[in-house]
Amino acid sequence: MSRIARWMLACTCACLVLLVAAMPPAQAAALAPTETEKIEALIAHVEGLRDAKFVRNDVEYDAKTAGKFLRGKWDANKAKIDTAQDFIEQAASVSSTTGKPYLIRFKEGKEVKSGEYLKEQLKKLEMRPSK
Repeated sequence: MSRIARWMLACTCACLVLLVAAMPPAQAAALAPTETEKIEALIAHVEGLRDAKFVRNDVEYDAKTAGKFLRGKWDANKAKIDTAQDFIEQAASVSSTTGKPYLIRFKEGKEVKSGEYLKEQLKKLEMRPSK
């Protein structure tokens, strides 16, 4: 993951943690990200991976194109997608045409399955401070 993408994710998470930690529990619950906001954050994260390539059916795509593709797949499958986890499983992990997993190929050559990577990012988004 690029330094800019890590910085953007860290800033987003830090702001959310600070907002939630500074409020009474009832208000904090109201500010917890919705599933739609989580999905949007995951897509934005992919779009921010400037030095990475999104590999779909053995073809590399840049981060911006990958984000557009994931958004389109989400739109096409909204009836089946209720949660960010559903989004990862239904739209962002494997090709519905070939069954091949989507990959994220980083600049240094490391490849990860898109679904596994996005599950880790979702965990980070959902982290809450201890009370």
